[in-house]
Amino acid sequence: MNSTRVDKSSSPNQLKRGLAARHMTMISLGGSIGTGLFLASGGAIHSAGPGGAFLAYLIIGIMVYFLVTSLGEMATYMPVSGTFSTYATRFVDPSFGFALGWNYWYNWAITIAAELSAATLIIKFWLPDSPSFLWSALFLALMVGLNLLSVKSYGESEYWFALIKVVTIIIFIAIGILMIVGIWSSEAVGLRNLKIGDAPFHGGFLAALGVFMAAGFSFQGTELVGVAAGESEDPRRNVPKAIRSVFWRILLFYLIAIAVIGLLIPYTNENLASDNVAMSPFTMVFEKAGLSIAASVMNAVILTSVLSAGNSGMYASTRMLWVLAKEGKAPRFLAKLSKRGVPVYALLATSALGMFAFLSSSFGDGVVYTWLLNASGMSGFIAWLGIAISHYRFRKAYVAQGHDINDLPYKAKWFPFGPILAGVLCAIVIVGQCMGGIKDGTVDWPYLFASYIGIPLFLVIWLTYKWKHKTKMLKLEECVFDEMIEERSK
Repeated sequence: MNSTRVDKSSSPNQLKRGLAARHMTMISLGGSIGTGLFLASGGAIHSAGPGGAFLAYLIIGIMVYFLVTSLGEMATYMPVSGTFSTYATRFVDPSFGFALGWNYWYNWAITIAAELSAATLIIKFWLPDSPSFLWSALFLALMVGLNLLSVKSYGESEYWFALIKVVTIIIFIAIGILMIVGIWSSEAVGLRNLKIGDAPFHGGFLAALGVFMAAGFSFQGTELVGVAAGESEDPRRNVPKAIRSVFWRILLFYLIAIAVIGLLIPYTNENLASDNVAMSPFTMVFEKAGLSIAASVMNAVILTSVLSAGNSGMYASTRMLWVLAKEGKAPRFLAKLSKRGVPVYALLATSALGMFAFLSSSFGDGVVYTWLLNASGMSGFIAWLGIAISHYRFRKAYVAQGHDINDLPYKAKWFPFGPILAGVLCAIVIVGQCMGGIKDGTVDWPYLFASYIGIPLFLVIWLTYKWKHKTKMLKLEECVFDEMIEERSK
């Protein structure tokens, strides 16, 4: 066995290391490309204008870049599937790790429901009178089926799903730019849509702050590389390679795509509104280019993307629940693995929460989708804040215990500036979400409730565990590194 690789043989109670380098790269590249970009970006532009939406995605993109590099440093040194829960437990406080683990499970389980709701909306582009319940059940069964396969099969399916998304976005950007400069059409669109109303910053900074949640939801999934590190064949080589692609994804797939949409479609177009997500801004651009057939194809690509994002969410939340069970923080039966190394009972428990998508058949698809997006978005920011705190403590403890940072297989740039900036931005966005619930002096209480429900849930879980087990914040000298040596690449 090569000394730089991890033995892929696993004991009956261990996950199997079956993810190759190309799987890790494409999971990192395509894990967060889903409804956030293809659907919610239109609502962001409609609410804050093209400039406000671009600013929101830019700031969130910078924050996520630092978070992923922070996670990469820890995941490369300690490649475990528990990631956030394990790191917070070992470097901050066991109660904090407990709450962070359950928060992350809830975050992705709710995201599954959001993706299922979005999938029904996309289907109704072709079959407007079909029942939402039927499609939600069908897609949920498909996701469960894919996750029952081995981790290598999951990685292979995500590789091709991500490739489809990447190629589609590149084609979209290319055609969009040609339309903007007038090569594709007889008249150049140019910058004229930036002069409509109070564009490019409709509603000012507060409006941009109000769409930060949608931007944050769009980027959720970038941390999947950390979760998948525990099942990577060679985490010390594959994780850094995957992380290096994050910057280019942020630059190309989000910022340029948002700019193209904002330049081609006026923010006043009602089809961009978040309560009309069945009309993707990507589809609208293709229709504007005169490609009616391509618009239908684009909707099919979006459907594939949605199912891919939901499939990744199922994978991430199932692995987190398995780790919680293995560490005694969840019912023990959830730690049981199948012969293929899949946490079957954790998968079924996660799928049960995804059934909340069925509410769409009772309360209306757009309303349920928006609620689920908001509820999941806040939990995602909590998880990211936990990553920043854990990395800061990880590096401080590493140095305090006499280790040389040059020995780290991957070092996050600009420490401690990176995790501190990311943590502060996370906190600002969490607090600032209240602005989205105040319009014309009227408070939208249902919106605020949906946006902030993740915070009291997190605090109750954290403080209850802390009170029951009398845990305290660990001293830097008490943080544990060496016990994870068997999990690291030799």
